[in-house]
Amino acid sequence: MDHGGHGMTMDLPPFTLGRGLEWSADPFFLTACLLGLGLYGWGVVRLRRRGDSWPVGRTISYVIGVLTVGLVMCTKLNDYGMVMFSVHMVQHMIISMLSPILLLLGAPVTLALRALPPAARGRKGPRELLLMFLHSRYMKIITHPAFTIPLFIASLYALYFTPIFDFLMGSKTGHIAMMVHFLAVGVVFFWPIMGVDPGPNRPGYLMRMLELFAGMPFHAFFGIALMMASEPMVETFKHPPASLGIDALSDQNAAGGIAWAFSEIPSVLVLIALLFQWYGSEQRQAKRQDRAADRDGDKELEAYNAYLASLNTRGN
Repeated sequence: MDHGGHGMTMDLPPFTLGRGLEWSADPFFLTACLLGLGLYGWGVVRLRRRGDSWPVGRTISYVIGVLTVGLVMCTKLNDYGMVMFSVHMVQHMIISMLSPILLLLGAPVTLALRALPPAARGRKGPRELLLMFLHSRYMKIITHPAFTIPLFIASLYALYFTPIFDFLMGSKTGHIAMMVHFLAVGVVFFWPIMGVDPGPNRPGYLMRMLELFAGMPFHAFFGIALMMASEPMVETFKHPPASLGIDALSDQNAAGGIAWAFSEIPSVLVLIALLFQWYGSEQRQAKRQDRAADRDGDKELEAYNAYLASLNTRGN
């Protein structure tokens, strides 16, 4: 059989987890993962050499995030995902919802801003260009909820329920572009909600939770739609290879169940991250107020007490 446009003719044996985790690297994603790890490692080493610290937890989160991308794109999960809807959905859920969260918790942009040297006066180096990009009108648009939430939803319904998906799955380039799109959409959606890195749109914590809950239920609805369908809905997966020994409709039902259940995982992770960030923000605010009180000698409190005393004097 033709391997979904990848230019490979192969009959895959029935899927097992062991077979799915066998090494089968996609050159594009393997290069991207190695480059991402290398650049991040360079930034951490550069900070430490000049005596600055970098949280170990951020490094661990980023590395695991990159490894999750490698897990679904550099193993035979990627091969099986070309012919099995259920395996493809595992790829989609991980690379669009789990990988972005872990990568964002690694704060790669913050690391870059701290590690990159400033350019000479009057010039623009990589650090200055990155800052310009972060504060550009383009970034304000693509990180605004009015853009991120519809994009997050459209990446499911407008892709799978139209011929776009079959077109992209018809070539290796299209498949890579689709997976890059899934990762980018996840990053753009979760960045304003729980990203550590600076960004142009960063609402309050309650609003961030509302943004999260505004987008996540549509994943569950999408999964339910797949599970309730009475016939295969995606042309690419209508006729799975006989060697797999699967039924297309049953495989689609499994894909729907994965999409429905997986949405709970990122929701919990993001809520935990938000609560920790909220708590940390309150602690920092309290410390700033304490330092201000130490400097000013509690002038605000003294002024308030004087005001109360004046009211008491008037009453007498």
